[in-house]
Amino acid sequence: MVASETEVIVLTGPTAGGKTALSVALAKEIDAEIISMDSGLVYRGFDIGTAKPTADERGGVAHHLIDIRDAWEPYSAAAFVDDALASIEAVR
Repeated sequence: MVASETEVIVLTGPTAGGKTALSVALAKEIDAEIISMDSGLVYRGFDIGTAKPTADERGGVAHHLIDIRDAWEPYSAAAFVDDALASIEAVR
């Protein structure tokens, strides 16, 4: 399976549903990168309680939008959309 330049695969599901392992396996299969959609993962230091994937769990696959803000920095849904779109373009 090869994703086209216009395709974005979105993987959603419940907490502890296996999304990280599946996304890493899929990314390796199709030579892709992962852009996190998890609102807790954007914050540095929020490792406990967010299920932030470890370096081992990331499996050598590039991840984006993880640890990009400090907790005291303002961040909004609109800023996330801007960051996500920029990440998509950078990956392409």
